[in-house]
Amino acid sequence: MTSENADPQLPDDPRDPEDIEDTEDTEGMTGRIRVTVLPPSPTGARRVRVDGEILGLAHNLADITEFLRRAGLDLDPTEVAQSPWINWQGTPPNSWNP
Repeated sequence: MTSENADPQLPDDPRDPEDIEDTEDTEGMTGRIRVTVLPPSPTGARRVRVDGEILGLAHNLADITEFLRRAGLDLDPTEVAQSPWINWQGTPPNSWNP
């Protein structure tokens, strides 16, 4: 993603604005969720973040799908792999080797 404010494909944040702490940095976020999947670790796991919060280590697309479901996004694994609003860092969605 080149600009945090330019991608109209990002889903709305499902959290109630009343539940977001005042200390959370939301400046420039425009109410959109930011999903980042980091490159595979030496074990092949990929760290998953939503709005900067680490959700866990994923070993496959099903893990990422579950993390996002817990964060309020109900997606199919194929949607996760093809989603333009997930920032896949280092390697593409089908890569789980370091």
